[in-house]
Amino acid sequence: IGVQKMIKRNAIIRKLPAVETLGCATVICSDKTGTLTQNKLTVTKVWSGQQEYLTSKLIDQRNKEIEIPTGIKRLFEIGVLCNNAQLEKEEKGRSLEYRVIGDPTEGAILAAAAGCGLTSGDLSQKLRREGELPFSSERKRMGVWVSDVSGNHWLMVKGAADVLLERSTGFQNGEKVVQLSSELKLIIKQQIDSWGAEALRVLAVAYRPIEPGESRDPSQNDPEQGLIFAGLLGMTDPPRPESKQAIEKSRRAGINVKMITGDYPRTAAAIGKQISLLRPEGKIITGAELDQLSEGELAEVITEIDVFARVSPHHKLRVVKALKRNGAVVAMTGDGVNDAPAIKESDIGVAMGISGTDVTKEASAMVIADDNFATIVAAVEEGRTIYDNIRKFIRYLLSCNMGEILTMFGGILLGLPFPLLPIQILWVNLVTDGLPAIALGMDPAEPGVMSRSPRPPQEGIFSRGLGKKIVLQGLLIGVATLGVYLIQLRGGQSLEAARTAAFATLVFAQLCFVFQCRSEDRSLLENNQLQNPYLLGAVAVSTLMQIGVVYLPWLQKIFYTTSLRGNDWVLIAMAASMATLCGDLAFRFRKVIRKHLAIFHWKTHRGKSPVVK
Repeated sequence: IGVQKMIKRNAIIRKLPAVETLGCATVICSDKTGTLTQNKLTVTKVWSGQQEYLTSKLIDQRNKEIEIPTGIKRLFEIGVLCNNAQLEKEEKGRSLEYRVIGDPTEGAILAAAAGCGLTSGDLSQKLRREGELPFSSERKRMGVWVSDVSGNHWLMVKGAADVLLERSTGFQNGEKVVQLSSELKLIIKQQIDSWGAEALRVLAVAYRPIEPGESRDPSQNDPEQGLIFAGLLGMTDPPRPESKQAIEKSRRAGINVKMITGDYPRTAAAIGKQISLLRPEGKIITGAELDQLSEGELAEVITEIDVFARVSPHHKLRVVKALKRNGAVVAMTGDGVNDAPAIKESDIGVAMGISGTDVTKEASAMVIADDNFATIVAAVEEGRTIYDNIRKFIRYLLSCNMGEILTMFGGILLGLPFPLLPIQILWVNLVTDGLPAIALGMDPAEPGVMSRSPRPPQEGIFSRGLGKKIVLQGLLIGVATLGVYLIQLRGGQSLEAARTAAFATLVFAQLCFVFQCRSEDRSLLENNQLQNPYLLGAVAVSTLMQIGVVYLPWLQKIFYTTSLRGNDWVLIAMAASMATLCGDLAFRFRKVIRKHLAIFHWKTHRGKSPVVK
């Protein structure tokens, strides 16, 4: 039932134990792009020849037939050629829009270039792709070999701005190529930092001419060296509106959220601040800095780090191991093939349903159908609710069974005829217990389910006093049933009538008690008993079935019952309700005692806040 609820919230559970583990999660490590952000990338700014341009202004210039600067043309040429995405035109009303087929980042570059009048179809008439150095999360760049009709050859590269800057020795300044001096490098770094602070995702493009006969085998030499830096592309990827609320909800639930991204640190920090993920005291660390830390050093500082930037998949694995070394229960997201080891190592591996690879999904315990971080938090909430409902189910059934055992055992000790017959016990277990127990499994989340700390993974199912509650309520149900049985026998009733009264008392004591089982932290009157219509329906059906067993002649023969009088029902109602009310009073009394003990503890230990468990 719980897993079906999760599917409706876009969380597909692949491994059933993950449902229980979700309630214990203390850390969620999440990708940025597409998970915390919308993955709707748009190129808003370009920079070339030490000049910054707004893409919207460039498109306006092109529409007014004003010449676009040469450096910008070169920048977009590289972006279009070093690209595997495609654009499909879509007419929406009077406007023309593009639909991206392929990577959203590459699609955004194609869309911006098309707006400036440059398409892959136009370029293919002059330039031809001859080979590719594919993008990878470790390389953080992609290269293509290109030739023109005159027989000239180039290597064109697109990738992370800081990576390409370190591999460049020249700079495209308008129509001229100049040496990339340390002063120019500083200017470019300042531009990258400035855009990063605006939460722009920054990509760079570069190129270099290929000498005749030069080897193109990357295993023999590194062709992506000595590049000419052509410019920067700044893209917006707005945060998902629900991300901030989901992160705040996680923090209230005692769950830390960490962003793990391949983006530039400034960009990651800006997004982190927008969605309240980066705390005022939180730290940012890059993959290069991560490599300098030993396993022990990383475990010491990892709780202070909120954002991991410029990281590769193998860094994710180190992060998971360090968090687990600190006793954390980790949920890790991923989509690429290389993310599989980290997902496998984590306590709850979370694969992306839209962008995730088959390898990642196979390694995961849960798949998020909409790639949305808020869905992970919703799954945690649902996991906690499922675990609560399992405890309610166990509390109800075991208390009821304890009541039946004590009734039979007590009757034997007192030397009485059996209070219940086997067929009657079977009826209670299969019918009147079964329906309400299943309905408890469909109970909605309790208020405050995401305002409490994660439960310890080593916590047993009978922890937090559940075992004591089961024994106490079983004892009350047994005493109530035996009490009615004795009163009926001593009052001169026949054995069949006394047995029928005890049978009815047991059933209705359990049906009253089921409403108390809806919460472990609140009393009977504090619960909104109308929240679970399935439970109300189950109790109503069980009540009608029990009345049928008592009054319908053909059922009386099967269950050895007899019709009861009005004063019998008054006695049964009083005994059944008292069994539940006494249990509820015991709960309230225990709660008051604990509250006063906590206040006393606080007064005797000034400076420490009272903690009521």
